[in-house]
Amino acid sequence: MSVVWAFPGQGAQRVGMGAEVLDRYPDLVRQADEILGYPVREVCLRGAEPGLTDTRSVQPALFVVNALSWLARREEGPAPDYLAGHSLGEYDALFAAGCFDFATGVRLTRRRGELMGRAGGGGMLAVVGADPDHLAEVLERGGIDGVDLANRNSAGQVVLAGPRPSLDRAAGAVKAAGLGRCVPLQVSAPFHSRYMAAAAAEYDTFLAGFDFADPRIPVVSNVTALPYPPGRVRELLFRQVTSPVRWWESMSHLLAEGVTEFAEVGPGRVLTGLWTAVREQPAPRERLGPREQPAPGERPAPARPVPEPPPARPVPASPPAPSPVSSGAIRAERLGSTEFRADYRLRYAYLAGSMYQGIASVDLVVRMGRAGLMGFLGSGGLTLGEVATAIREIRDRLGPDSPFGINVLASPDHPAAESELVELLLAHDVRYAEAAAFTSVTAPLVRFRFTGAHRASDGTPIAVRHVLAKVSRPEVAAAFMSPPPRPLLDALVAEGALTTDEAEIAARLPVAGDICVEADSGGHTDAGSPYALMPAMLRLRDRTTAEHRYPRTVRVGAAGGLGAPEAVAAAFVLGADFVLTGSVNQCTPEAGTSDAVKDLLATVDVQDTAYAPAGDMFELGARVQVVRKSTLFAARANKLHQVYRSFESLDDIDEPTCRTLEGRYFRRSFDAIWAETSSYLRTHRPDDLARAERNPKARMAQVFRWYFVHSTRMAMGGVPGEQVNYQIHCGPALGAFNRLVAGTPLEPWRSRHVDVIADLLMTGAAELLDGSLRTWSRATPGD
Repeated sequence: MSVVWAFPGQGAQRVGMGAEVLDRYPDLVRQADEILGYPVREVCLRGAEPGLTDTRSVQPALFVVNALSWLARREEGPAPDYLAGHSLGEYDALFAAGCFDFATGVRLTRRRGELMGRAGGGGMLAVVGADPDHLAEVLERGGIDGVDLANRNSAGQVVLAGPRPSLDRAAGAVKAAGLGRCVPLQVSAPFHSRYMAAAAAEYDTFLAGFDFADPRIPVVSNVTALPYPPGRVRELLFRQVTSPVRWWESMSHLLAEGVTEFAEVGPGRVLTGLWTAVREQPAPRERLGPREQPAPGERPAPARPVPEPPPARPVPASPPAPSPVSSGAIRAERLGSTEFRADYRLRYAYLAGSMYQGIASVDLVVRMGRAGLMGFLGSGGLTLGEVATAIREIRDRLGPDSPFGINVLASPDHPAAESELVELLLAHDVRYAEAAAFTSVTAPLVRFRFTGAHRASDGTPIAVRHVLAKVSRPEVAAAFMSPPPRPLLDALVAEGALTTDEAEIAARLPVAGDICVEADSGGHTDAGSPYALMPAMLRLRDRTTAEHRYPRTVRVGAAGGLGAPEAVAAAFVLGADFVLTGSVNQCTPEAGTSDAVKDLLATVDVQDTAYAPAGDMFELGARVQVVRKSTLFAARANKLHQVYRSFESLDDIDEPTCRTLEGRYFRRSFDAIWAETSSYLRTHRPDDLARAERNPKARMAQVFRWYFVHSTRMAMGGVPGEQVNYQIHCGPALGAFNRLVAGTPLEPWRSRHVDVIADLLMTGAAELLDGSLRTWSRATPGD
């Protein structure tokens, strides 16, 4: 007599589950609490927050109860001959088989729940009593190709998954044909279908951080309906996210192997009922596929794609993608580069760029991370201590495994600041950096990019850290697309900043694997046109990649002017691998600036910006784009630069101009400003102080720079009476966004969360492109 123990999946959860085991294993429950950040016992027994309705909390909670139920049952008798689990329950089966420990199981199911919880735009529909062959014919005749088989639980029970309109059409077709009863499932997404591909890609990257042992007890896989072969745990867990749960075939395989006794371990008895149904009508033998176990004495075959047995029913197990001209063929999750989404572990090929002084705040980064997206912390202007605190808080709130990025701002007049920041990022093992305002490649950036670089087992060079370089000029892009100069690498090796092996890898890879082309953006800008820049940069990328024979192509993204779905769609049409937004995120609850600034930004139109000198590059005449509406900053900053160019020292400035600057702009004397500025420079920039004391024009520049610092502080603090001096970096994209959301629930900025903006722009772009494709197809028949 052979025995199988099986663990239930989602749907089995209920308030009160685990009452008999949660207090029996207090140390394990405490481990789960520390990983999850909430008391799992209270969630299971009392339905405490975050409750048992959201898949993000249901999955780890159910794993815990199932796992503890296994431990209790195992203490009472011998182990079974086989293990199985329905969807999530398969994780408990693998835990019971010794593939990973309890804490790893909690981490895996927490992350799986997070990723699956982010997916939306669809649902699931159970069809009970239908003949599968007839059902497939009905769906095919109705042209309903947007649904996938998600579960085959028994001969007469299947579950479909897909967009809700497609499910509604499927239910109507089933009803019209009199095939059976349709039951919509209370889920938020089309699980176990092609529509989970983005979540699966990100989950695969997460799984790469774990080592899995082979099962000590045979575990039947949902994907293959056969026991796990050696060395395949990670692969099959990744595939399970998008593959149907082949429960009918799994249980039928066990019957064919001589299993006669079934025990359900965990809450509920749904699987027990399905076992009875399968015994009454098992799957035909030809559906079960060959065994994958090696013969006695035979070495296991190397890891390879698991061959798919015949589908459980005529609805394909892995359906073909929708026709390019069918509704929903272009979805937000598919826009841009699949490789980019996987490397950055993103739901969309979409990033929120940094905004200095922490305007791109910890809250912004965390909100994006929780939505399956990424934001870059605006580290420019923050102290090293503030950046370190921010990194720790982000990790505490997102968890140690979630990706996030930090801005590295060029500091040509203070190169030590760049080196110190990179040292900090390496100390905290930060993996993603946004390089901004660079005009050339620097040693600290190269050190960041290639620390930890190595070769894969097949010899492919790999850099474990990502640099995304924001550029607006081809000559700068070319430098970042190329390997680091050999003299720079030699110098880094000589000073111990890179190993010889790391430098050798660096010589074969680009400094930045990702280039973001900045068009007319807020803050530092060359006011370029994306229609000219993107084609030029893409051709440069193709030439450079071919020249250096990189193992992977450099990705090119777009930024600047992205405030409406039409603009985002245009970026992808131009060939962007990803998009990066900025100005629209400054008018959100998460942005680290004042409510007064956000109130003003919510009223900005497309014409309400202007160009002004950049305070950090004042002498060079670099420009930033700022808000013009209701402020005088742009006019006053331009006047200061004009005065700087016209005079050699403060003493040379004529009396009327002095009165204007001191009385109206600064509201204090040049001497008072110099006293404050020299005190700061003495502590933080002694070389700049020495230069200013030697050179009267340099001293004038330092006094005028004070106004740029002052105007930023006034804006970020929302100081009443100082609105005319607010310096607010912003591009016309925000004006476009304000027009987009006028008269909608997103018109008030307090509703404009950064992830909500991302969803609006990306799904809107996908809908526009899908509609355009269908229109084009109708206009060009027969091709």
